[in-house]
Parts: sequence; structure tokens; C-alpha cells
Amino acid sequence: QVRLVESGGGSVQAGGSLRLSCAASGYIYSRYYMAWFRQAPGKEREGVAAIGRDGTTAYAISVKGRFTISRNNAMTTLYLQMNSLNPEDTAMYYCAMGDSGGYFNIPGYRYWGQGTQVTVSS
Repeated sequence: QVRLVESGGGSVQAGGSLRLSCAASGYIYSRYYMAWFRQAPGKEREGVAAIGRDGTTAYAISVKGRFTISRNNAMTTLYLQMNSLNPEDTAMYYCAMGDSGGYFNIPGYRYWGQGTQVTVSS
């Protein structure tokens, strides 16, 4: 079992920045992918950024160049640095971990956090 706990969400004005963190504990395998997803009211959950077992990263087109995903070597902490935020980034952000089978393959992520809310005002 793996437990994931997100933090760092909040309310910011457009153009601002936030840094999300995800603390992971339990049986963490080096083969796991780690990712950030988000879900806005009335919309489907979507992949934002992911980091593979070899450290390669992937980003949604809408956040590329503004967001940066990173993790520590022990895979116990996942980060998402979010810059140049805009109102369209408003959503609940979730940390996820699992064997994936694809960076944003939702069924492949077995473990999920409870989420942290990000609200961006114009």
C-alpha cells in the first residue's frame, strides 16, 4: 500500500505561482510512475504532468513551459511548480502513483491522494 498526501494548494491571482507537494509513504517501487492530475467542476480528470521510472517527464500541452514536475530520488516526495497561472488552471489537483502503462493512463495509477485545491482569479 502507498499513501499520498498533497499540500501547497491555495488561491492566487492570475500570473502568480504555486508549488504543490505530494508526500508518499509505504511500499514504493522504483518502477512506479508519478503524476499530477487535475479535475475542474463538471470536467473529466486530466493529466497535467508525469514523471516516468527513468526520470523522463511529460506535460499536458496546456501547461507545458509553465509547470515543472520533479521528485526526490527516494520517490517519497513529488513536486509541481506552477508558474504563470491562469483561471483555466483552477481545479482540484491530485497526486498519483502506479505502474501506469502510459504517462496519463488513469487506470494505470493505483494510488491517489485526496487532492489539493488550486484557485486562480483573474
